[in-house]
Amino acid sequence: MSDLTFASDAPGKKMFMLGNEAIARGAIEAGVQFTAAYPGTPSSEVTETLAKLAKEVDMYVEWSVNEKVAFEGALAGSVCGLRSLACMKHVGVNVAHDPIMTASYIGAKGGFVLLSAEDPWMWSSQNEQDNRYIAEQAHIPVLEPSSIQEAKDMIADAFRLSEEFKQLFILRTVTRINHGRSDVTLGEINKERRQGKFEKNRQWLNYTPAEARLNKPKMQERLEKIKEAANTMPYNRLEAVNGAKLGIIACGLSYSYTKEALNWMGLADRISVLKIGTPYPLPEKLVREMLNSHDEVLVAEELEPFVETHVKAIAGEDNTKVKIHGKDVLPSIGELSTRKISEAIAEITGEKLPADFKKIDNLSQTTASLLPSRPPALCSGCPHRASHYAINVAAKKVARDYGKDILPIYPGDIGCYNLAYNPPQEAVDTTICMGASFGIANGLAHIVDTPIVAHMGDSTFFHSGIAPMVNAVYNKANITMVIMDNSATAMTGFQPHPGTGQTATGDESPVVKIEDVARACGVKFVEIVDPFYLKNAADVFEKAIRFEGPSVVVSRRLCAMVEQRQKRARGEKTVPYTVNPEKCSDKCNTCLELLGCPALTKEGTKTVVDITLCNGCGVCAQICPYKAITQE
Repeated sequence: MSDLTFASDAPGKKMFMLGNEAIARGAIEAGVQFTAAYPGTPSSEVTETLAKLAKEVDMYVEWSVNEKVAFEGALAGSVCGLRSLACMKHVGVNVAHDPIMTASYIGAKGGFVLLSAEDPWMWSSQNEQDNRYIAEQAHIPVLEPSSIQEAKDMIADAFRLSEEFKQLFILRTVTRINHGRSDVTLGEINKERRQGKFEKNRQWLNYTPAEARLNKPKMQERLEKIKEAANTMPYNRLEAVNGAKLGIIACGLSYSYTKEALNWMGLADRISVLKIGTPYPLPEKLVREMLNSHDEVLVAEELEPFVETHVKAIAGEDNTKVKIHGKDVLPSIGELSTRKISEAIAEITGEKLPADFKKIDNLSQTTASLLPSRPPALCSGCPHRASHYAINVAAKKVARDYGKDILPIYPGDIGCYNLAYNPPQEAVDTTICMGASFGIANGLAHIVDTPIVAHMGDSTFFHSGIAPMVNAVYNKANITMVIMDNSATAMTGFQPHPGTGQTATGDESPVVKIEDVARACGVKFVEIVDPFYLKNAADVFEKAIRFEGPSVVVSRRLCAMVEQRQKRARGEKTVPYTVNPEKCSDKCNTCLELLGCPALTKEGTKTVVDITLCNGCGVCAQICPYKAITQE
């Protein structure tokens, strides 16, 4: 079917999909009418896919300024009777935690699902928290898919379950589900389009203590019904093997690893498997059946021993004499794999592994040692590199006035600019969470006497930078706050934000100017610089750092990748810079040691420009003391 698209109503047909595209397809099949999200890897493509199809399928889709706002918007959709979806990565759930805790008391009218995309091994995150604990704290049931196909089917079904039990559901995915690819069999699209309607009901929606006390028991009753239903949900099933001594309780993607491991080791007919698709609440009847019919049980799950702890509690409550394994033989850090499950099975049973992993590891280490180190780096021509360079020049100049041993402090944030923690910039001293650069700077200002220059990106500023900026004004924090504005949420895929003048669906919107927000919040020193004009940028940064009180500098230049795309679209050619070898000094290396642009390399004793990488920004030419770098 050559004309098959993500929005085609073609049940039974197959498409090769990214996991996040499959999740988006499941939302379309469920008839979702409201989607709100903040971009964050590994969740971003779900909303990107829905945004492209929003008008075609009659769905409202937005990039919200942060996850809290996204969740609250989706909650409003559910309250008005619409099937609503909130999407975010695992740490985004922290931002939305406040309304989540009360939303569970409210429950759901229209089906309401929160996608929590987790990131074992922290491929693109600052931690690898397990949000099943947040779900349990909030009394919210969790669905966890074992494959991309099941992710699509599960999220589609989650909206039905949400309406059936009148409760918010969480879909917990992991990076290998979100960013894996697979053939996916399509389901039928629910074409129902409801008219959202808000009905005043203060007893249900107005959470003063009296209403909270009234609604918490209702939430607990809903959860008890879901707990009972978990035993018969198709996502939970016991694949029992008669006479098996070992049983494996496998959660989410770990089920797929477990099945592969058993087939690989030739043990599929000797070990039972309990597939878990609802880690909270657990299907306790199926768990008890597994515990009562096996001598040993292995709990396979990624990250924390969440299910393991609950399984052990059930065994203890029933006084069941069974040895339960989990994190004693499986790691609690990083992703699981077929190999790791196989090694755990071998350790418990004494069975021989199907491969010599030590030999493979030695070969891999030998191969890795032959490869050059490639730490992550800012792109060629990235304006953030120029901003960091200018900040370094200015901040170190001011710091020298404090004393010879004084160094400036650079609180950093979440975004591309964080890559400047590596040499040669070394311009990031802290990275905690979105918005924390300004927050950390606020605290430092009242503790240490040194130049403090905090930075964050434009999207991060709208996400969580305004409040700590106001705090700096209110509490007279002597800090410089730099907003590196490259007009995109670049690290997660160039999604728009309030400063870009475009919505998620491509419609024009008012441009919210960062400098206007800063002035409105009471900041007295607000300046805008183009980081590619290094001397002027450094001069402005120096003035900002010397200013008594909070200062803001907006360092504005379009993302290099976006700029190159726009040039290609206009048919413009990029004119690269070149190095005159007669002027270049063999012993200089200033451009390499202070800038570190990937387009600059060494050939013999001379620096050269890789014209396939150079985007013609000219920053290197400005810092070359011999004027050896020119543009033809």
